[in-house]
Amino acid sequence: MTDPQAQHPSRLIDLALQGGGAHGAFTWGVLDRLLEESWLQIDGISGTSAGAMNAAILVDGYAQDGRHGARKALEAFWRKVSEAAMFSPFRRSPLDILMGRWTLDYSPVYTGMDLMARLFSPYDLNPAGFNPLTDILNDCIDFDHLAHSPIKLFITATSVRTGQARVFRNAEITPDVLLASACLPTMFHAVEIDGEAYWDGGYSGNPTLTPLVRDCDSDDTILIQVNPVERATDLYAARDIASRLNEISFNAVLLQEIRMMALLRQVADPGHGEGEKWAKMRIHRIASAQMLDYGHSSKLNAEWAFLWRLKRIGRKAADDFLRQHGHSIGRQSTLDIDALLAHV
Repeated sequence: MTDPQAQHPSRLIDLALQGGGAHGAFTWGVLDRLLEESWLQIDGISGTSAGAMNAAILVDGYAQDGRHGARKALEAFWRKVSEAAMFSPFRRSPLDILMGRWTLDYSPVYTGMDLMARLFSPYDLNPAGFNPLTDILNDCIDFDHLAHSPIKLFITATSVRTGQARVFRNAEITPDVLLASACLPTMFHAVEIDGEAYWDGGYSGNPTLTPLVRDCDSDDTILIQVNPVERATDLYAARDIASRLNEISFNAVLLQEIRMMALLRQVADPGHGEGEKWAKMRIHRIASAQMLDYGHSSKLNAEWAFLWRLKRIGRKAADDFLRQHGHSIGRQSTLDIDALLAHV
């Protein structure tokens, strides 16, 4: 851990946390490392799906015991997720275990369930609507802490009726809101909130940047990216094609928002209106090329050894970012968003 007083002035930041099932343990690792830096002061967090879980857990833990409490709460949450997964039928095949692969692609149960999901809905396969995260969230989060936290929290879910994003704020956040944000429609019943049915927020914002621009004071947003933007194009296996389609769809809205920032930088009138707020937002990204090694099916692998591995990758990615770009926070973007306009 660096000495913040010696190297950095205090900086106000926002965090944007992507969803990705068990791959959210990568985000856990990133957050664990960033929380060691007292010069980074969190103004707001926007999260979707697993990113929403990480965000809510962080805010609750922070309310209890500051940075140490946030780090402790994140580890406790992911340990409970792993413990609950011990009873899951989604397990690696013996060959995968022997070869040290973390994929579920060759798991008979995963393959069978993947095929059945194309013919049957979760209302057929899981009529009671059981979701193991329900008890975990109730055990791990004091939602009153979220309502009164100085850290602004934004959780995105997708309306089934309109296809549009709804962003829930601190006092609105309940276990159902978090479950809605992580509700994959092929696996779980839609979550009803205020008479409206919701699915995973990743379809409409993964995560949503708009409230960070409109409602927060920080001009620096750190995007913690789980879903790769780019991959090699030699995709021939059906599972690889399906995995890539999932990544593209869950990045689409985020990339649109970032393109809008890039465009507004070129045309916004400084000092006037919301466009100027978008234009001056500095964007940073923490990601890891190692995440390219883990396909879609591994997002359902919640073995503790796998989660811990992803946490270590996340910590290293955050450490690399701080070493290379920490001095740029508060000064300039470190993500070249203008490059996104090259193909428009």
